[in-house]
Amino acid sequence: MARLRQLPLIDQEITHLANTPGFTRWLEQVTATGGCARPVHLTGHTTTVDAATGEILHHYDTRDEPGERLLVRCRNRRRTVCEPCSRLHAGDTYHLVRAGLTGGKTVPATVTTHPRLFVTLTAPGFGPVHHTTTDGTRCRPRRGARRCEHGRPLGCAHTHLPDDLAVGQPLCPDCYDYTGHVLWHAHAGELWSRFTRTLRRHLATTAGIPQTRFRAHARLSFAKVAEYQRRAAVHVHAVVRLDGPTGPDDRPPAWATTALLADAVRTAASRITVRTPYSPALGEHTLRWGTQLDVRPLDTGDLADDAVAAYIAKYVTKSTAETTTGTDHPIRTFDDIATTPATPHVRTLMHTCWRLGGLPELQPLRLRAWTHALGYRGHILTKSRAYSTTYRDLREVRAQYRGAPALSEQNRTLSRSAWRYVGAGHGPGAALIAESAAHELLLNQITAQEAFEGSGGFQ
Repeated sequence: MARLRQLPLIDQEITHLANTPGFTRWLEQVTATGGCARPVHLTGHTTTVDAATGEILHHYDTRDEPGERLLVRCRNRRRTVCEPCSRLHAGDTYHLVRAGLTGGKTVPATVTTHPRLFVTLTAPGFGPVHHTTTDGTRCRPRRGARRCEHGRPLGCAHTHLPDDLAVGQPLCPDCYDYTGHVLWHAHAGELWSRFTRTLRRHLATTAGIPQTRFRAHARLSFAKVAEYQRRAAVHVHAVVRLDGPTGPDDRPPAWATTALLADAVRTAASRITVRTPYSPALGEHTLRWGTQLDVRPLDTGDLADDAVAAYIAKYVTKSTAETTTGTDHPIRTFDDIATTPATPHVRTLMHTCWRLGGLPELQPLRLRAWTHALGYRGHILTKSRAYSTTYRDLREVRAQYRGAPALSEQNRTLSRSAWRYVGAGHGPGAALIAESAAHELLLNQITAQEAFEGSGGFQ
């Protein structure tokens, strides 16, 4: 409806753009960004010279561009912010994760013979919530009409479909442990760090080697993605791999089996605890992983490596807003929470973040700065150094494919640049053109992929 009301304005802007000198070049820039929904506008220049002779090899200045500016991708991973850039990010994530499973991108194919697991670690329960019941069963059947101390029913006789707004909402908000939920999010990164350290120690003890000598015998590699569940709690999907001491190109020791790694994961996940800083108002909380733990070996054929990589890539572009009806943008003031288009459950979590963030003893957690993420401060995707390639390497390969100078040539040149940020985004008419360009590029990619698969791939 909003776009319909803007149609006269959109038509005027498109007409103006089409009749502006340099429109063809502007459209080339839009296409070069992949139809980015919120491109960054830069002004400036760059000069490339021969490092030995000082000869100018190339000079570029935005004074020759339409509007004297250059459009570059925003590179935002969130679909709700920029779908074209999130699609590119998902593709890079797929190749990054897949390389660590099957080889490629500097990783040898022999990693398929190493112990590999797909692990899901969840948050603990902070109170009963409504959940999806696609099999026709009731949400939380209860005999009798028992109620909590606040007078709300302890059960739910409804059958919730996936799109039901009640899914993920607490049965009783007053009984729900919002403080524990926020503190768990704030310490989720520490929980993962302790999990990996304990995992290495348990592997060493089981193998009969000193814990301090584990790295001399084996190396633990992983890639993990954090996902918000409908109850607005983060859980972690991770690929865990055991290599020899030098990394993926080294065969793991004989004692390193998939069964041993799986047992170590279960043991480490059950033992990890983190104690929160003492607070006169809150006391101390002991945090741990939830009891729902899923450990799946990747050498049994039950899970395809490509499917695991695609699964992780799908979740890396999701945002808080898509799964919890929250926000992707930082909350600047307490009053901003009331106007955030979120569920009551998420707004209460935000209020709790803001309240706890004001306590002096919790200042290091920076809860107010991370109110929009419900206290979670970690990256959505992280990996160990030796797991596989990096996003930077993938971007460099893509740039070279599109005609950028090779690294050997770059090493013989020097670049002198001066750039300045002058804005971001599109007007309504330009946004519609960019959306059409992104759609056309997507169709071209799909057609090329179908043709590639129909030809049997590389011969």
